[in-house]
Amino acid sequence: MELQLPMTLKMGNLMNEEKFFQFCQMNDTLELERDAQGNVIVMSPTGSFTGGFNSKILIELGIWNKENGFGEVFDSSTGFTLPNGAVRSPDVSWVRSDRWDSLSIEQQEKFAPVCPDFIIEIRSQSDGLRYLIDKMDEYIASGTQLAWLIDRFDKKVYIYRADRTIVLHESIHIKLSGESVLPGFELDLSAVLK
Repeated sequence: MELQLPMTLKMGNLMNEEKFFQFCQMNDTLELERDAQGNVIVMSPTGSFTGGFNSKILIELGIWNKENGFGEVFDSSTGFTLPNGAVRSPDVSWVRSDRWDSLSIEQQEKFAPVCPDFIIEIRSQSDGLRYLIDKMDEYIASGTQLAWLIDRFDKKVYIYRADRTIVLHESIHIKLSGESVLPGFELDLSAVLK
């Protein structure tokens, strides 16, 4: 399986935040992100298995959030404007209520200028591992408190924390903890992979 980086359109800063949002709306069948240099990244849709896997994880987090009401859960179509100007769309993300509620309705309707407190990236067949690791580093540098990179192809899970520690699990058949960021949330990957 040969993995490649997503296609990058070298735009520099030709599109400000508003123009990039409009560009995404006009091209809503494409999966688009923007890096900190203003370049537009065109990604392929995920395969069906990865999309189903992603949905199962999203449902588990959604159930926990509904029971606890600590924040807002977002799917992979949601764009967030990070402090460095990048617009990223994690596969699964969560923002604490107080941070989400501090945004205006207009900010919430676009690519909200907030870095999620928690994110999950799931490696799909078209994702290069180095690209995903760089994104994880960017999330943590931007304020994410806890992040999971699930690599089902190499059967590894990377856990990133706000203090810049990274824990590598050499198996995807583990139970992950939301730690203090998502108190009481556990994700049994073995059950989700069935």
